[in-house]
Amino acid sequence: MNARPHCQNRQSERAQAQSERILCAAQKCFIEHGFHAAGMALIAETAEMSPGLIYRYFDNKNAIILAIVERQLENARTGIRALHHAPDFAAAAFDAFDCWRRADPRLMNVALFLEMSAEASRNPELAAALATSDAEVRKEFASWLGAAIEDGGRGLPPELARMRALSLQCFMEGLAIRALREPDTAPEILRTAIGEFVDNLFTAAFPAEGKYRRDPSS
Repeated sequence: MNARPHCQNRQSERAQAQSERILCAAQKCFIEHGFHAAGMALIAETAEMSPGLIYRYFDNKNAIILAIVERQLENARTGIRALHHAPDFAAAAFDAFDCWRRADPRLMNVALFLEMSAEASRNPELAAALATSDAEVRKEFASWLGAAIEDGGRGLPPELARMRALSLQCFMEGLAIRALREPDTAPEILRTAIGEFVDNLFTAAFPAEGKYRRDPSS
């Protein structure tokens, strides 16, 4: 009686594995050749499967690109939620720089991030997907910053958490680009720069004339 569900689970797992294989191959092609030069034939060759099999999972190349955006969003969510259990954000940011520098596959590939940003100026569907992804990442950062300290957050007021979330998002994206352009940055300089930013990011603030400003006593 359980044979059919078991078979369906195996088919689902195989389909997921095949999709992941295609996405990994496509990402490699996009990084090495760019979106326009990397066609479905090249992606199929890199994935070591027939183009016809790829079309069983994705209607076209644009669908693959959008799936990569969604996958990167899920990875970002996982990373941000892990901050609730990270005692030292500055150390986590430094580790992220090192991962970006080494093109660690667990993190967003910086070259692909820049390629997607450029392509979004010509592709409205991709632009919309990236805008949605950016908003979701910012929401995750704000959720962490606004969570109670005893829950692993920073205990910031909602309005301030939203503002600092944007600052944090800009900082992390800038850090990723630095990892691509200046991978040999001296560790001690980088640690100091990250530390100064983090000190300001998490500094206590209080309302003044309807806006938040730093607490001069901190």
